[in-house]
Amino acid sequence: MDSKENSVEKIGFVGLGRMGKSMALNLRRAGFEMAVFDINVSSSEELVAAGAVRSPDIPTLARESDIIITMLPSSKEVESIVLGQDGVLAHARSGTLILDMSTIDPLATDRLHALVAEQDMRWVDAPVGRLAEHADRGESLFMVGAAEADFQRVKPLLDAMGSTIYHCGPVGTGGRTKLVNNFVAVSLCQINGEALALSQRFGLDITKTLKVLYGTSATNGQLRMNFPNKVLAGHTEPGFTIDLAHKDMSLVVTAAHAARVPMPVAAAVHESFSLARAADFGGVDFSCIADALCELANIEKPRVPEGWRPD
Repeated sequence: MDSKENSVEKIGFVGLGRMGKSMALNLRRAGFEMAVFDINVSSSEELVAAGAVRSPDIPTLARESDIIITMLPSSKEVESIVLGQDGVLAHARSGTLILDMSTIDPLATDRLHALVAEQDMRWVDAPVGRLAEHADRGESLFMVGAAEADFQRVKPLLDAMGSTIYHCGPVGTGGRTKLVNNFVAVSLCQINGEALALSQRFGLDITKTLKVLYGTSATNGQLRMNFPNKVLAGHTEPGFTIDLAHKDMSLVVTAAHAARVPMPVAAAVHESFSLARAADFGGVDFSCIADALCELANIEKPRVPEGWRPD
């Protein structure tokens, strides 16, 4: 912990889930004065031990914060926190900046930005790239949509939580960039899962198959970084769940329809993740789409030998 507080601005952090808690801890370790809130009270214990204050409710947090960070599952939760008589807009001061790091509907971002601006407050969208393990280490990537002055205001916070920051443009561009990114990431999980299921059906040696894939243009970050640490090692605890991947693909398909962009692959991947959720795979890591596909086809689940790592 820094010997003195990192910023004179008070930070309010809402949403202490798998990634949010790690990000908030990194902020606190960097010396930022913080109040935190989550509907799961026990999730704030580690933050309180690190010197953060647990807010009893959103109105209190809003009144006492200069910058309010939201890291929430969907548009519904973000709108619930921001709007209404107990929401941020009803209790925050003029000049308050809301830094939304959730992955939500871009049109919801546009609506919230307009409502916030009407009350002389600021909005920044900065959804998070990379995995939960990167958030643990303070190595997240942020895609930021913001006016230049607002970007400079939040950059010290982003620097404390991540290692890579891209200012994508004005408000809304961060979230839209995230949807493009997650379309590719989730679709690659689907492709990898299908490829591994096919390999298993063929009776191929999985480590030899992986070495071939890693050595050609078929390789990808999900197959090289996430799969060996998760599904292929039998570790199904989520860094990013199938439920959340399905939610993001829903956003992709909806946004594509609104923009009149045909995305047949996105629609197919979305439906595959719907099938996985129906088979009770929703709460496991999204790499486990490989397990869901193998279960559907009655194929042995793909696993590498214990301790195996890509070269």
